[in-house]
This record gives sequence, C-alpha cells and structure tokens, in this order.
Amino acid sequence: MTDRSSQSSSAIKRWLHHHAGSFRYRLAHAEALPQLSLLGLICGFLTAVVAILFRLSFEAPLSALLPGGNESFEQLSVELRFLLPVAGALILGLILHFCRPESRSVGVGHLIDRMQHHQSQLPAKNALLEFFGSSIAILSGNSVGREGPAVHLGAASSSLFGQWLQLPNNSLRVLVSCGIAAAIAASFNTPLAGVIFAMEVVLMEYTIAGFIPVIIAAVTGALVFRAVFGDQQAFSLPAIEMGSLWEIPFLILCGLVIGLLAAVLLNLSRYCSRFHDKPVLLRVLTAGLLTGSVATVVPQVMGVGYDTLEQAMLGQLGFWLLAAIVISKLFLSTASVALGMPGGLIGPTLVIGACLGGWLGMIGGMIYPEQASSSGFYATVGLGAMMSAALNAPLAALMVLLELTYKPNLLLPGMLVIVTATLTTRIVSKLPGLFSIGRDRSHYTSPLFQTLSRAGVTSLMNRDFARHSRQMTPTQASLILDNKPKWIVIEDIGEQKHILRPADLARFLESEKKQPTDPDASFDLLEIPAERWRLHPIHTRATLQEALLLMKQKNGRAVYVGQPASPLSSEVAGIITREDIDNYYQ
Repeated sequence: MTDRSSQSSSAIKRWLHHHAGSFRYRLAHAEALPQLSLLGLICGFLTAVVAILFRLSFEAPLSALLPGGNESFEQLSVELRFLLPVAGALILGLILHFCRPESRSVGVGHLIDRMQHHQSQLPAKNALLEFFGSSIAILSGNSVGREGPAVHLGAASSSLFGQWLQLPNNSLRVLVSCGIAAAIAASFNTPLAGVIFAMEVVLMEYTIAGFIPVIIAAVTGALVFRAVFGDQQAFSLPAIEMGSLWEIPFLILCGLVIGLLAAVLLNLSRYCSRFHDKPVLLRVLTAGLLTGSVATVVPQVMGVGYDTLEQAMLGQLGFWLLAAIVISKLFLSTASVALGMPGGLIGPTLVIGACLGGWLGMIGGMIYPEQASSSGFYATVGLGAMMSAALNAPLAALMVLLELTYKPNLLLPGMLVIVTATLTTRIVSKLPGLFSIGRDRSHYTSPLFQTLSRAGVTSLMNRDFARHSRQMTPTQASLILDNKPKWIVIEDIGEQKHILRPADLARFLESEKKQPTDPDASFDLLEIPAERWRLHPIHTRATLQEALLLMKQKNGRAVYVGQPASPLSSEVAGIITREDIDNYYQ
C-alpha cells in the first residue's frame, strides 16, 4: 500500500512538473494570452484582498477611535492634532532607521524602478514596510494618501506570486500591471481607470496580450471590492452639470491655474528629494512636525482627506478655508512623501484638485452669478485636472472623472481642463510627471526595450546544436557534421564555453584532407582557423531584453540558456545570438 502511494505521489509530481514547465515555456512567448488571462484573474483577486486588508488596517481603527468616525481629525483637540502626527512620525522614523536602506524604498516610484531595472521582481520586505508604514502614517493623521501604497502592494503581491511560480520575467511585467489595475479598481471602484492607469503611467504601452489580462484583473478587483463594501460610489456627489458654454474661457483659465499649481507640486517634490542623504529619522520627524504644526490651524490636512474632498464637491467649505487647504495640503503631502514617509500622493492630488477647483468655482460664481456652474462642478473637474497634471496621466484622470460621477456630460469640460492643466505643467515645470522625477525612462519606453521585454529567452533559443569537448578527431567531426546542427558548442568541465559554425569545421576538415595526417589524431577546436564566440550564461526566466543587455555588457555575440547539467546532458539548454534578437525585433 505504501509503495502504491509513493508511486502515485511520484506520478503526480512528474505530471505537475511537466505541465508547469509547459506553462512557463508558453508564457515566455509574447502572445501567451490564455495563460496571462488566467494569471490576471488570480492576481486581480489576490490584489483586491491585499488592498482591502490594507484599507481596513487604518479605516477600522479610525472609525472606532476618532470622535466623529473615520477621518474626523477636525474634532480632536488642538494638542492631539499636533501630537498625533509627531508621534506617528517618530515611530515611523525609528522603524525606518533600523531598516536597511534598500528596504526603505516604497511607493509607485519604487515599483517603476523595479520594473525598469530588476525585471519586475518586487521584494517582500519593501511591501511589508509599505503596508504597515503607510497604515501608521494614515492612522497618525499624517498628510499622505492610500492609493500609492495600494498600487505598490497590488503590484508586489502579483510579482511575488509570479516569482513563487518561477514564471519567466516577461510575464512578471504583465502580472505587475494586473496588480496595479486591480489596486486602483479596488480603491475607487473604478475598473476602467485602473486599466488605463496601469498602461499609461507604469507599463507605458498598449498591447492586446497585456491589455486583456489587465482588464480581467481590474474587473476582478472591482467585484471583490463590491462584495465587501457594496456597489457604491467613492464619494457623495451633487447634481453636476455645466451651466453655459460661456464658461469655456473660464474653464481654460482654471486649467492654467491648476497646471501652474501642479508645476509647483512637482518642483517641490524634486527639491525635497535632495535631502535623501540626511538621516531618515530626522527627515520623517521633520515631516511629522510640519504636519502637526499646520494641523493645529487647518485640521483638514490630516489623513487621506477624502472627507474634505467630498465636502468641497458638495460646496460645504468656505472660500478662505478652501484656499488654506490647497496650500497646506500641497506643501505637507508633497514634502512628507518626498522626505521618505510611507504613503502616496495620488489621493492628495485629488484632494488638492477638488479644493482648488471649488475655490475657482466660487470666484466664477462671483463674476457670473447667473451663468456660472456650482462650485461642486468645478471641484469635480479640478480633481481630474490636478491628477492628470501631477501624474502626467490625462486619460487615466479622465476615466477617474467619468467612473466617479457616471456623468458623460462632464467629458467635454473635463477634457478641456485636463488637457490645459497637463500642457501648462509640462511647459512650466519641464518635468514629465511625479513618478518620473529623477528617472530617465526614455530607454524603458523605447520600442526595442518594450518589444524584447515581452518575450522570454526560452521562446527564441536555438536547440539545434551539438556539443563536444575542445579535443576532437576527424571521425568525430564527420559524425557531428552528418547531423547538420546549427551550432557546435565547445564545452569542457570548468572552462568557458564557445560556439562555432559547422561550416568552419567543414572547411578545416577539407583543408586537412589535402595533407596526409593520422585520421585518429585529434585537433583543438579552439585552435583551428574559425570564428568562435564565447557563450555567456543566462537564466531560463530572463527576457530577450536581458539577453541583449548581457551581450552588450560582456561585449559578446551569444548567450546560452542554462539548465541543470548531468553526465548525459549539457547545461546548455539553448543558444541565442545577437543576430537572432535582431531578426526577432525586425
């Protein structure tokens, strides 16, 4: 009975190993749509669960502890409004102080760096720090957002899932995008905005093989969100519509003002990031002290601020209070995140944009009281315009606007303000967007990089080769040439591997026939007149982009895909040359 059980177990393991290998091999191809769609479904569910747990980690305690429920920091005493952010910053500073520098990097910027330079392999330590660090920051009333951390956590959970399955690196890019889309969808209940954000801001490309899995992940994330929180809009909205076409010039003016303020935000972020060489405890504590000091006067800056955003859209905040919130929130949120406090800036840009839009709407109402739209209308379009200008994501911002309000009549004025604000920010700041500050993404967005990153090395490697030690006899050479391999791998234990073309070996044998020699005398494949290329090893999970980069770094012409060696098989699973990659791209 025991023998039968062990045999059954071994058979199951062999079956799983075989099918897992086939699954990974198929994913190495650029068009593995069915496999990626299945993974997108799983990643969407996984991300939604993580994003919901993260949201509950601070919403549940705040609802229980604050006098007026979730985010009602305004009802705290002046002393608590100062002490709470400072205490949270001190705790975070001590945690970050004892973390390794490489583990402190969190947020969307960290995610982009890992996609660009580390083949979308996100570490678990950074994700754990993001989860607990951002939760502490929001619980203590520091002026940071929840969407940036949710995006990082969604991407990290999807990446770690792919790494656990040992999937090829080209598929990890798609899984990370699935996690990003599902995180946005689960945060706002906006699946389409999640898809566009992942494609426009992070992946920066649109392909069918990437688009469909990301859509599946976003829909899954939104469905899980609705199962937990119900099918409700993220914010309560008033009746919103544009009063008159005569408002178009004023809307353009609003876009200019929002664009200028977004340029201030980007430059402030770039300036504060210069202090990264200072001790992290000092930086984070400074951010907490700034927040606590301002919160004693303007308590609306504390926390994520979505209650304040909703009040601005409903027209419940006064003229000067809106102005104070815009200035304070912009300065505190930008400085806090740039100084190293865990948390995001996506949410704060929405709050700043809504309050600024509401403030501008009040000015419009003073100028044209009979024709001007409500301040809630301007708060809504301002929300999308600030997000677009700060993140350089006009299409994602437009989708957020549409899915949050379900009002297609906002598309025309929204597009006008969003485009004006984004152009103004780009022209004034000369910066491509918040998450691209200090990062050269031109190589990452090049067609060559994008194309080669979509395929794994196992999809292109040449398996038609013969292997032999460097010492060979004419008889052995004739036997190899009879099989007509594409390459001959020169392989000796403990020595570097090389390849040569069979045609060069054939020419050498022809020249040797003209001279009387011993047919059993061996010759050295590394000494005969021939063109030989040194082989550099690369992992089976690598992408074609990694193979090309390795060839450039080693000044080589070929790499070999490695596999476990045995007495009867080579550790060379396949060969890829520079010409193979050029032909693939062309």
